[in-house]
Amino acid sequence: MADTFNYRIDHHGSLVRPAELTAARAAGDPEALKEAELQAVKEAVVLQRKLRSTVVTDGDFPREDFRSAVLDGVSGFRRTDETDADGLVRWVAESLPKANGPLLADWAAHLTELTVIAPKASLPSPAYLAATTFEPGHGPSSARELGEALAEIVLAEIEALVAKGVRLIQLNNPLLLGQLATDPAAPGALSFEDALAVDALAVRLDERPEGVRIAVAPGPVAPATLDPSRTERLYGGIGADRWILPFDQGTPAELALVKALPEDCDFCLGVVDATVPALEDIDMVMARLDAVGEFKDLEDGAVAPSRGFADVAGRPLLTAEEQRRKIELVETIARYVWGNEF
Repeated sequence: MADTFNYRIDHHGSLVRPAELTAARAAGDPEALKEAELQAVKEAVVLQRKLRSTVVTDGDFPREDFRSAVLDGVSGFRRTDETDADGLVRWVAESLPKANGPLLADWAAHLTELTVIAPKASLPSPAYLAATTFEPGHGPSSARELGEALAEIVLAEIEALVAKGVRLIQLNNPLLLGQLATDPAAPGALSFEDALAVDALAVRLDERPEGVRIAVAPGPVAPATLDPSRTERLYGGIGADRWILPFDQGTPAELALVKALPEDCDFCLGVVDATVPALEDIDMVMARLDAVGEFKDLEDGAVAPSRGFADVAGRPLLTAEEQRRKIELVETIARYVWGNEF
């Protein structure tokens, strides 16, 4: 599948919010916040260009967390006062969702005006949202029904993003890799098979314009053990063009995940750990990539940090300076692998 649109130097989309943006959000003035968001996105585009990224995102700067594009843009969900260990606010689905307008498409249009670098957008997968917001006895009859309604909304948004010039769209489902080992035990939860069916609905574009990639990020950590049959069903169940996989710990499971990929899929490997400031040893990373090259054509590959740097705006994993160093390291690794041919 190798071509000129592999977007070698990638990142998950969320970036550390600048202090000015955080202060504007805390102040509560909607007009001032909008101006601060626009300025922060402009500066983020410049940063990504300087760091030689082959994609550019809005950093998730206009959003509270990586789910917000959907949860803030559709009806049917109730925000609670509860948060999980990662700082994510819990939302509950109280009715089948309906979109209130574009979710990310307007911000994508800003990106296309600011740079010629390929715009990228990241969305939560419908299966992930259904699994984490469905509550028996509230609204939708099942997590599967909720997921299918969300899939229609996400598919429509993907089509709108492509029409705005976005060429790389990433669906985030942090639960999928964990489900390779076991299904969730909670009554009414979305099963592995249902999750695959729901997310498959969201990526069924009738046409892929030149250079467009629909990517799936199935989780930041490879499980200790893999069920080969479930891994095969994962890749075969969702018609993604690109899989964004963890590859920062050097475990056999990480290598096995890449090895199991179908030949017609691109892959992007999270080669640096976005949760720790220490920089990886380049020789160690290259040795891991050399191992991949023994069974995969690296021309179908790309590299990235292991996850978003601030999937929750108020809980960045690193400082802005540490983030910059990590992205620079990804760029250096890409040049070691592919030279200047991006």
